[in-house]
Amino acid sequence: MNITGKTIIGFFIVIIGCFVLGLSLFPIETSNTLYTVVAITALTATASFLFGLVTNDYSWTDRLWSTTPVGYAWIYAYAGSFNTAVTTTAVLVTIWGARLTFNFARRDGYTGGEDYRWPILRNKIGNPLYWQLFNLLFIAVYQQALFICFTLPLFVLSQTPGASMGLFAWIGVLLMLSFLTIETVADQQQYTFQQSKYGLMEKQKDYEEDYKKGFKTGGLFAISRHPNYLGELGVWWSIYLIGAANVGSIFHWSILGPIMLTLLFMGSTIFTEGITKEKYPEYSLYQKKVWPIFPKLWR
Repeated sequence: MNITGKTIIGFFIVIIGCFVLGLSLFPIETSNTLYTVVAITALTATASFLFGLVTNDYSWTDRLWSTTPVGYAWIYAYAGSFNTAVTTTAVLVTIWGARLTFNFARRDGYTGGEDYRWPILRNKIGNPLYWQLFNLLFIAVYQQALFICFTLPLFVLSQTPGASMGLFAWIGVLLMLSFLTIETVADQQQYTFQQSKYGLMEKQKDYEEDYKKGFKTGGLFAISRHPNYLGELGVWWSIYLIGAANVGSIFHWSILGPIMLTLLFMGSTIFTEGITKEKYPEYSLYQKKVWPIFPKLWR
């Protein structure tokens, strides 16, 4: 089934309905807001799974990655009576979400079909029943549960009396914006390379060697094979720091969020690079020279 603009609009109307129903079942004023967010996630995960069944497109969770966490951030901001710390962090999450939504949209992520990795994995799994179980348990439930996990610092801020922006919280803000800049630059470099590689943009002289190889190795990709992953992880570890600064401990149970996200990206790197190595013979040499996510600080 071709994913049209009308299908996308219909999907997001359903998602808005999930938010309304979740907020109705667990009102912010009388409920623990974590229960509210869990209820919303259960509904959105179910909707994503069902849309995958109907459309045979399994990127519905991908289409929520930059939007649903923003909604959660402002639910927590409201629950925290818009204290300075949670509101500041909600604004940061909104900036993150707006940038990611723009990048996803210009790559035709909403109407351009599902993530290229899903058909490959679907063929590897083979059995349709097993694939639907994977769709339900990993794509829909696990990944959307991550939305809850990596926004947990905002829940903590909403529940912390007198949460404010002290020195370490502001350091978290600066780190978050720095990592967001890294992610933005990396995405732009990759976008320019891919667009020019396929003739959708004028060829770049600086990319001639990379055109021959078939993949990006210059710019930020000279120090990290996935600098966009580095930026994304840095964003959420920085937001964790803002929360931790307000509870007075660098180790807090909300660290579960950035840890789970890090594990997801590690797994994604292994799977994605397995595909890339089969497609581009020189990628193995690149792997030996450049670390996967975190830059090698020595040569």
